Amino acid sequence: MACLARTVSSSRLFPERAMYRFLSTGFISRFSRKLLQGHFFTSSQGFYTSTESNPSRRASQQGGVVVECSSSLPSEGQFSSQRKRSSDNVNKLACPGCGIYMQDTNPKAPGFFKMPAALEKLSNEEEEEEEEGRRNFEEAESDIKDEEDEEKLVVCARCHALRNYGKVKDETLENLLPDFDFERVVGVRLKKAYGRRAVVVMVVDGCDFDGSFPRKVAAVLAETEQEMGTAWQEGRSGNVPRLLLVVNKLDLFPHQVSPNRLEQWVRRRSKAGGAPRLTGVHLVSAFKGWGVENLARHLQELAGPRGDVWVVGAQNAGKSSLINSLAKVTAQGNKKALSHLTEAPVPGTTLGILKLDNILPAKARLFDTPGLLHPHQITTRLTHEEQKLVQVRKQLRPRTFRVKKGYTVHVGGLLRLDVVETPAESIYMTVWASAQVPCHMGKAEGAEELLEKHLGERLKPPMDKERVAEMGEWLARKVTVSGDAWDASSVDLAVAGLGWIGIGVKGTAVLQAWTYEGVAVTTHEAMVFDMAREFEKPGFTAVKSPGKAKKKSSGKETAKNDRVKEVV
Repeated sequence: MACLARTVSSSRLFPERAMYRFLSTGFISRFSRKLLQGHFFTSSQGFYTSTESNPSRRASQQGGVVVECSSSLPSEGQFSSQRKRSSDNVNKLACPGCGIYMQDTNPKAPGFFKMPAALEKLSNEEEEEEEEGRRNFEEAESDIKDEEDEEKLVVCARCHALRNYGKVKDETLENLLPDFDFERVVGVRLKKAYGRRAVVVMVVDGCDFDGSFPRKVAAVLAETEQEMGTAWQEGRSGNVPRLLLVVNKLDLFPHQVSPNRLEQWVRRRSKAGGAPRLTGVHLVSAFKGWGVENLARHLQELAGPRGDVWVVGAQNAGKSSLINSLAKVTAQGNKKALSHLTEAPVPGTTLGILKLDNILPAKARLFDTPGLLHPHQITTRLTHEEQKLVQVRKQLRPRTFRVKKGYTVHVGGLLRLDVVETPAESIYMTVWASAQVPCHMGKAEGAEELLEKHLGERLKPPMDKERVAEMGEWLARKVTVSGDAWDASSVDLAVAGLGWIGIGVKGTAVLQAWTYEGVAVTTHEAMVFDMAREFEKPGFTAVKSPGKAKKKSSGKETAKNDRVKEVV
């Protein structure tokens, strides 16, 4: 038997490794394309073969990013409205960066990838060379481990552009990308009274909590908890999903924020948003790795040896970055556990459900889901260049205005806040938004003329006046706020996708908030009490150009500037 085994090619005994070597050695041609049509799936290392002939049971035997084609998982039609079910699409390749099915026929459709030019030149006369390359698999097998580190992922054109250039080539094609229906795809699985233990990790952008909080997901989980929580009273089994709320981008929070107080604030806001009982709250920074190790331990405890962990959240909340950070923590030298999800400051980076093995111990599975589209976020109406201005990339710094009755504050061309009535001569407004968005304080009388004159120049985004028509109708809404202190913010006025304005007032004040139709404006208890030590003067605030180094002057002048910018 041993002699017989030695005579059998390793490509037959280990088809996954054979395919890996086949790709790494460069012998890809008509032969490989035939195999790719029916036998190969994606992983974090490229492609691999299935170990069974039944397509409904083909799944990954390796670690990494995969799309499992199993009848127990949601159907392909559920993954995306763009992917219609057919007899031959079960074995389509999925992009390991975003999860969308890859195709090479339509450059303007999602999932397009281009076969390397050298591979397209292979002809029928090279079949013998292909056979020779396949027979050389055994010789190349010893070099696999050395090549794994240098192996490049085969990703779709969109992921390639995001990874290398940080943007997509054609923004108009983003409208073709499918939306993700959490209730229909994942919610049905969570409502099952049997099967794997379910853990839902709800990721929220801490700099835009109300705007990025997935209320639809919270409603589905609350309904599931209510249904399954009382099952035992009726003699039925119940499998209530555990909910972990993860507040991401902690490194961008102002240093005045207390973690303990922030956690309590998050719990109250999540309850107001309709979330069921929380199993835990984690404050993390996926970018710097803060709090990720504690989150990993908690996930391992909750998921157990066979649980399913579903990572959900709004677009650009940082889900993929968080999973990549989790993979680094749990890898411990295991390269198969490393994740290669595409990370980019572009909403909707992940397009399909991705299953990641080896991040959690035993047979526990972790799924990355597409970002949920929140039309009430103002960022959904902005271009890529405008989004770069609005997105918070450095630690938030307060800009405080002392605003009298009859005055107004502009935050770029996206928000105008008028003071209509005050219990005293003035109130205090502290803007917590990206430093790249300029502000202006002046009289409300000429606010419309000022906006029309400086829109797209000194007040942006939008980047030009022509974009205003695309943004929607500019509307006002009346907001009443109450507070108990002048020297600290008592209540916040949050604009989804932009940031929030802390209001310092003792008594009741009436404001008028101007923004575009459909953009969510909410009020809640203040997240940060503190104001800036030095208040802004009337007129435009200075905006620091991104990517430009500071011009160093004399030591005295530098120290003076630091004192001016210092905040409590």
